[in-house]
This record gives sequence, structure tokens and C-alpha cells, in this order.
Amino acid sequence: MSKDTLRITEIFYSLQGEGTTVGLPTTFVRLTGCPLRCGYCDTEYAFHGGETRSLDDIVSEVDSLPAQYITVTGGEPLAQKRVHLLMKQLCDKGYKVSIETSGSMDVSQLDERVVKVLDVKTPCSNEEDKNLHANYAYLNPTDQLKYVIADKTDFDWSIKHMLEHNLNNRCEILFSPCMGEMEASQLADWVLQEKLAKAKFPIRFQLQLHKILWGDSPGK
Repeated sequence: MSKDTLRITEIFYSLQGEGTTVGLPTTFVRLTGCPLRCGYCDTEYAFHGGETRSLDDIVSEVDSLPAQYITVTGGEPLAQKRVHLLMKQLCDKGYKVSIETSGSMDVSQLDERVVKVLDVKTPCSNEEDKNLHANYAYLNPTDQLKYVIADKTDFDWSIKHMLEHNLNNRCEILFSPCMGEMEASQLADWVLQEKLAKAKFPIRFQLQLHKILWGDSPGK
């Protein structure tokens, strides 16, 4: 029995709202705490509080839920080092595991079976200087980079950033409109106007399915 613990805000079963597995039933393990304060953050309730739980207890609850896909999220899950042990245990049990991280913390030690979903910090986040560029060397074709776009400045910055680091030849690229800041149709038009559709990993426009279905309700 493991005595290792993590601070957990919530564990819940829902549909994946973003990325390449959007719409799939998924168990979410949301860790507590985050060192960043992004302007578009929609999970501020996970900054504090939570409950200290053993890894065995967390895995047991995951086992009790019906999903094969597991997303470890936050907050910033990599701020708690024992999260690596949790993800290894889940992978060893045959789950398909992904981690949603800000991209500001080192991903080099992640289990190679874990799909990395990095949230690149655009200017509207007010945390642009926190992007850890060294992380890009550890991206695999199955990984994902998400850019949250609030305006044309963010869009142009994101295109430049993606091309400067050759990211559209490394992994899936996701562009998502910042809810309440810009029209989704405008971002869709900009994506279509870009001459990048023949890239190895062309930009994938996305909406947040969970917000369309349930708004900002926690645990959805």
C-alpha cells in the first residue's frame, strides 16, 4: 500500500471537452494549486483547498468510474511531484492517461505513455513569460499544444510562436477562442485564412464542448 499523497480538488466523470479525444467519456483528476494566475483561467476554485488523499485512494476511485481515458489536470498538476507516481500507476493498469499542464513546468520526466497537453501562454494570459521553451524538445506526435486566443494580437503571436519553434511539425496544434473575449466564428475565419492547412500538423480549431453543454459548472 502506497503512503504517498496528493492534494485533490475533485475527481469526476464527464465528456472530454477539448483536444483530439473530445467527446469521449473521461475521468478527470483535478489537483489543487497553481503558481500561475492566467487572465483567462476558468478553474480558480482549484487554487486552494482540496483534500489530501493517498494514491491508493485516488486510484481506487478512478477504478470505480467507467472511463478508460483519464485526464490529470488542475490547477497545475506538475506542481505536485508525486503526480508522476499517480500517472505511472494509472498507465500500468492500462488506462489511457493525459495531463493538462500550463507548459511552465518541466515535462521531461513524464512517463512516455502519458499524452502531454500543454497550454501555451499567449499574451492575453498575462503569463507569456512563463512559457518553458525547453519543453518543446520532449513533445511527441501524439501530444497537443493549445493556444487560447482573445484577439488578433494573440492569433498573430501564436502563429509566430508556433513557426519559430517548428511546433506544427512536432505535435497536434489546437487554437481555442477565449470565452467571452472573442467570437468563435472570427477565430475560425482566421484559421481558414492562414496558409498552413498542408502542414504536418495543421491548426485544429476547437470549442470547449463542456462549456457549451454545462457552462462553467465545476465537475463537468
